[in-house]
Amino acid sequence: TDVNYIFPTFITTHLPVGLVGLLIAAIFAAAMSSAAAELNALSTSTVIDFYQRHLKQEAPDAHYLSVSKYATGFWGLFASITALFATNLGSLIEVVNLFGSYFYGSLLGVFVLAVGFRRASSGDAFWGLIGGMMTVGIVASVTDISYLWYNLVGVVAVCVVGWFGMLRRSRLT
Repeated sequence: TDVNYIFPTFITTHLPVGLVGLLIAAIFAAAMSSAAAELNALSTSTVIDFYQRHLKQEAPDAHYLSVSKYATGFWGLFASITALFATNLGSLIEVVNLFGSYFYGSLLGVFVLAVGFRRASSGDAFWGLIGGMMTVGIVASVTDISYLWYNLVGVVAVCVVGWFGMLRRSRLT
């Protein structure tokens, strides 16, 4: 009766044996490549954007490789622990949309700001992104609206904060 098992149950009970093996292998391959890409991106951004920039600017590449292996292990452990707690939040689709709705709208807002407002600067986009995420967090904690609306809230908040940033800059010049 768990909605997360509808597709796997259909595969194992209604498809021919050879096709079952191929589909299960394809699902595992997709999951493993997604996990590898996630861990690689998190490790790389941790080492280059934080460790190399703020902690150890000058070091041999072998040192950064070693640190990236530890960062990969850390992020893998973090993702595993997060997954254990996420099982209590509902179906997989709901959990992905719930977590994503805090960020997707704000990211779309940065894109809309960049494309729709030619005078928008990177600072306007940055502060718009921060303001959008803060607004979504406040709306999520104070109201009872569905998490699917957080995307719209994020887009609007980023554009409003970015627009005020553009107005402020135009008044200063």
